[in-house]
Amino acid sequence: MDDRQQEQLAANEDLFRQINERIEDIAAEHGADSHAYEFLCECSDTGCAERVRLTLDEYRHVREDGTRFIVVKGHVVKEIERVVESAQDHAIIEKDGHAGRVAIELDSANEHDA
Repeated sequence: MDDRQQEQLAANEDLFRQINERIEDIAAEHGADSHAYEFLCECSDTGCAERVRLTLDEYRHVREDGTRFIVVKGHVVKEIERVVESAQDHAIIEKDGHAGRVAIELDSANEHDA
């Protein structure tokens, strides 16, 4: 997989991550609790509409690292990412190589826009 393809896949995942960050913002307005919220799968498939149920703390754990994303099991692109944590219905993946660098750049750019 070439750098351009990796960049596009990382950008697709970043789009879902940006939407999930808005979900997190809205959910946080309700206060800290153990309620599970539905977040979008942050895979590279722009047509994916699957959801992952997480508490705010679980989602924030994923967001501690700009190279990490939450995806539904089976949505891992092994050429550019690896599973670092696994649950029954989802996995936390970490971008590798060029895709990881792109994910960090996009994450940093989004923090500056906020």
